[in-house]
Amino acid sequence: MFPFFTQKENQNVNTVNTLKAQAISTAIPNHTCVLIGVINKMQDDSLSKEYLDELAFLAETYQLSTVKIFTQKLERPDKATFIGKGKLQEVKDFVKEHNVDVVIFDDELSPSQQRNLEKELGKKILDRTTLILEIFEQRAQTAHAKTQVELAQLQYQLPRLTGMWTHLERQRGGTGTRGGAGEKEIETDRRIIRDKIALLKERLRDIDKQMATQRKNRGEMVRVALVGYTNVGKSTIMNLLSKSNVFAENKLFATLDTTVRKVTIDNLFFLLSDTVGFIRKLPTQLVESFKSTLDEVREADILIHVVDISHKNFEEHINVVKQTLQDIGAGDKPCILVFNKTDAFTYVHKDEHDLTPSTKENISLDEIKNTWLKSLNNPCIFISAQNKENIEEFKKTLYDMVKTMHIKRYPYNNLLY
Repeated sequence: MFPFFTQKENQNVNTVNTLKAQAISTAIPNHTCVLIGVINKMQDDSLSKEYLDELAFLAETYQLSTVKIFTQKLERPDKATFIGKGKLQEVKDFVKEHNVDVVIFDDELSPSQQRNLEKELGKKILDRTTLILEIFEQRAQTAHAKTQVELAQLQYQLPRLTGMWTHLERQRGGTGTRGGAGEKEIETDRRIIRDKIALLKERLRDIDKQMATQRKNRGEMVRVALVGYTNVGKSTIMNLLSKSNVFAENKLFATLDTTVRKVTIDNLFFLLSDTVGFIRKLPTQLVESFKSTLDEVREADILIHVVDISHKNFEEHINVVKQTLQDIGAGDKPCILVFNKTDAFTYVHKDEHDLTPSTKENISLDEIKNTWLKSLNNPCIFISAQNKENIEEFKKTLYDMVKTMHIKRYPYNNLLY
């Protein structure tokens, strides 16, 4: 399976794959699901609705059809079943009546919560973290991405073994086993998974070294990275600037593998990279596993922060991306803020005689442009990559920033301009 593993290690790999198949069976396309979210002091009704709408989009990306959304107001989730007994019975009755296949929770479940819910509902239980991990597994194309995703999955599954496999409580007796007579299968399985995690980490270290060498071999060309919330149009912009055919789709996490292209604007060359999109509540296991992918962002000279202006809560998306950039040490880089999808922007015109306070839905695109252009020190552009609107201004802004960076790096080579 893996040429860098020994025969014994490959046997452990096969064992782990068997355990994974028992633990998390991939959802069959076109199956149905219900979504469950808890509303607390930190998360009001409107914010909870937005999170659950995003969860429904994640489910759709995973080829699940959402038939109902349940919410419950709680100061804190129930330790045993996350939601209260009454709400749990309501979910149980609905799931049974409508033969729902999967139940998805918007927050991460503890191992005991997941075990109790599976026992009570008798259905496949996913939380937001597991769903994102499953989507990443579906979307991973290269050996690098697959290794990163598998590492994240195993790290997440390790403390949840007792809730996944009923055979693990049996004891494995006899001689010749590593743990001796009476070693429980769960102890053996944990050891196997820990060994596999160690092997995957070693493999990723080797890949990281190779990728670091590749980045060094690109010379001193100015490097630009596309960053942003997932599904904001980064890959479409990549195709537009580089005249390439990077995969782009109206689904979350269409791009997992970093793509790097050489781009020319007028007589100026630079490298442009397209990276994995960010999202709220991104599993820490994924952030850890995708460190090498995020190195493209850390080592970039200029960032293009792409924002979906048509999304009603785009400002929160901006904050999520900014916080993630700070977390990975890339928050202070020169940046162009690109508001994409102006063609999809809509608003409700407010009558001049309407004295009620204005909301986000009443703000026009011109008002948003005026607000952001005045409030930012960094360049700010409004475009439609799909309809190729205002692309020339975007290219001119990018050209000027790359040129400035290039002149700093090569002060005696400015005759090119």
